[in-house]
Amino acid sequence: MSPASADTLRVDARGAAPKPETGYLKLGTARSPSGSEIGVNSRYLTLDGKPWLPVMGEFHYVRTPASEWDAELAKIKASGVDILATYLIWDYHEEVEGKFDWSGDRDLRRFIETAGRHGLKVFLRLGPWVHAEVRYGGIPDWVVQSMPTRGDDAIYLDHVRRFWSETERQVKGLLWKNGGPIIGVQIENEYNLRGVNQGAKHIATLKAMAVNLGFDVPLYTVTGWDATVYPKRDVTPVFGGYPDEPWGIPVDKLPPKETYAFRFGSRVSGDLGAQTKGGAVGDADGDIEHTPFLGAEFGGGIPTMYRRRPVMQPDDIAAMLPVQLGSGVNLYGYYMYHGGRNAIGRTTLQEQTSIGGYNDLPIVDYDFQAPFGQYGAANPVLPAIRPFHLFLQTWGPVLAPMTVRKPDVTPRDATDLTAPRFSVRTAGDAGFLFYNSHVRQYAGPVQRGVRFAVDLPGGTVNFPDRAIDIPADRYFIWPINLALSGDSSLAWATAQPLTRITTPAGPVTVLYAVPDVPVDLAIRAASVTTRAGRVRRDGALFKVEGLAAGTSAVVDVVDAGGHRDRILVLTQDQARGVSRVRIGHADRLLMTKAEVVPQGDALHLVSRGDPGFAFATLPALDRVTGSRPVRSTGADGLFARYTATAVPRRATVAVTSLRPAGKAPPVRIGGAANAAVEPYPESFSTAAAWTVLVPPAATQGVEDTRLSIDWTGDIGRLFIGSELIDDRYYDGRTWTVNLRRFGDRLAKPLTLSILPLRGDAPIYLDAALKPKIAADEQVAKLSAVRLETDYGLDLRFD
Repeated sequence: MSPASADTLRVDARGAAPKPETGYLKLGTARSPSGSEIGVNSRYLTLDGKPWLPVMGEFHYVRTPASEWDAELAKIKASGVDILATYLIWDYHEEVEGKFDWSGDRDLRRFIETAGRHGLKVFLRLGPWVHAEVRYGGIPDWVVQSMPTRGDDAIYLDHVRRFWSETERQVKGLLWKNGGPIIGVQIENEYNLRGVNQGAKHIATLKAMAVNLGFDVPLYTVTGWDATVYPKRDVTPVFGGYPDEPWGIPVDKLPPKETYAFRFGSRVSGDLGAQTKGGAVGDADGDIEHTPFLGAEFGGGIPTMYRRRPVMQPDDIAAMLPVQLGSGVNLYGYYMYHGGRNAIGRTTLQEQTSIGGYNDLPIVDYDFQAPFGQYGAANPVLPAIRPFHLFLQTWGPVLAPMTVRKPDVTPRDATDLTAPRFSVRTAGDAGFLFYNSHVRQYAGPVQRGVRFAVDLPGGTVNFPDRAIDIPADRYFIWPINLALSGDSSLAWATAQPLTRITTPAGPVTVLYAVPDVPVDLAIRAASVTTRAGRVRRDGALFKVEGLAAGTSAVVDVVDAGGHRDRILVLTQDQARGVSRVRIGHADRLLMTKAEVVPQGDALHLVSRGDPGFAFATLPALDRVTGSRPVRSTGADGLFARYTATAVPRRATVAVTSLRPAGKAPPVRIGGAANAAVEPYPESFSTAAAWTVLVPPAATQGVEDTRLSIDWTGDIGRLFIGSELIDDRYYDGRTWTVNLRRFGDRLAKPLTLSILPLRGDAPIYLDAALKPKIAADEQVAKLSAVRLETDYGLDLRFD
């Protein structure tokens, strides 16, 4: 698109913020035995009486082997998540009536205890209908086939009561009031049913049942999707938004999603799934003045469904954060944060149209393109979102009570890509500016000659001093009157706050640059010095201009009382490698491309496919030893750098053609959506197949070994013998299967089958990834199968 020219972009933030309303919601016990207290008012959550803006991530324990929970929860915590959300999927625990299974991968108690050990609070999403893209929304077959569900049917409620009673026994002593990590429960999910024995009364029935059974927690929620119904005061709604709609029926790209547009009058996003239709008014719409804007399902990725298979880029997910935070969100909850897999029991737990489901999903795979995928490997989105988590850990308590301020000029709607998209949140004279010009699959213009004017009670802040061009596809948060040490402050900056860390040399406030946007700072202090840019005095402010971002981009600040502060401005790439970890009883910043797994006083790093490890810390380490020799490579600005190297391991697989593809039948149209549905099981007789032999030593003595499959087709399935261990709908990405969890079963050859993709299949694939097939052709192609080695490094600091 052609460049857009912007005059000064103004926001009036002089009006008083609404006073938080308390006592509206009927909550459970908010205080723990240690005296720690969780609260909620009409605007934000509180922790120990102070505003609290946490990050919540969804991880389903039954979808990951219990042997991996400890490491995965450690990684989730280290990535900046405060609260772990998990569904209670009924069918996993009572597949047969009256026979409960809480063992192994279904051990809810062990999972919650492990989360608590890692400092994660827990939100238990009780259901009984959860959706979760599983068969019948998680309600067992024997219930669905014998009684009405999701309403006040007496027999159904008796079974729910028995299941929840068994659940309460599993979590007894783990509630917040007992000193445990469980701070909240969600009742039902996506509920907008208004028939006989349904509606808000059913939610009230379920909440009363949960409380009577002993689920006494600080927070009770219900999803606030469009047309939702719930008893006001009994629960608070939580919201969400996704960057695409794989449950939709279009076979072309969608119009620009409102997920990328700031909200100034509503909280309910558009179509959030098969259970909603989009646009209908529900109880949440009229409850805004009494309840905070909390999120539970902002897409950490997107599922791959048969008829629509969108592939997310990191920016598609990360750009949602400044938009939602700038719209007033005060709990950022991801669905999913960690992918997983469905178990196969008496039935598959696949959501499928053939049993009345609205969607078809793979039988096993639930990777979700989440920050951590099905096998725990970090997907590319993780480093793009982690800087926002660090920001919220440091400044979330400052942001939470801030009021959303609407600019004088805003886009006319979500499809207007020309007008600048931004928002401001303020409290008094302090605030943050939120900006986004990334819209999935749509190129916006360069915004030319941009300056902002924010009218505050104490006067107008105009910044930056020079008009700047903001390239397309940028998103960021910039500070206004951000407190530093003593009475120093950052009046404004064209760089995003990342975190603040204490070092032996004093506190360091870390920012990072927006690519291709000049870094300027305005600082209120007694003196300001730097070697990384120009400093000039402008009245009461020092202006730092042309700062070259990097580990040496340091600005020294001293106030009139002698309090010292340092400002460090990293590049965006550097910031995306930063985690905050506890080492030797002190917080440090750890910069690395490896995955970070805290282990008590030690750290474990995982390098995917590269035997080399490189990491840097701020401040430097007094002592570090490793499972491999660790070498200090000296200072890099304020960071100290270290390296280690593993012995490279390489292995190859033997691939043999087993049978060629037959002619796949036409894709059927049907189901509740009247759209493309997954082929009948008999159709797989036309699949091409190969045997894949993995050398026995390939998975020994390394962190993990990944089978990477480049393929083209419709549906791929991977077997050990006749056991299905993984499957994928083709979407253009490499299919990766981590082999460690399959152990010595790999002594048997694997069988890979690929159902042909027809050129006339009425399914959606991203244009850049869609194979070029004529309408009368089909393809089932295996291009390459590789083994890639992952390496581990244990670090100790004593």
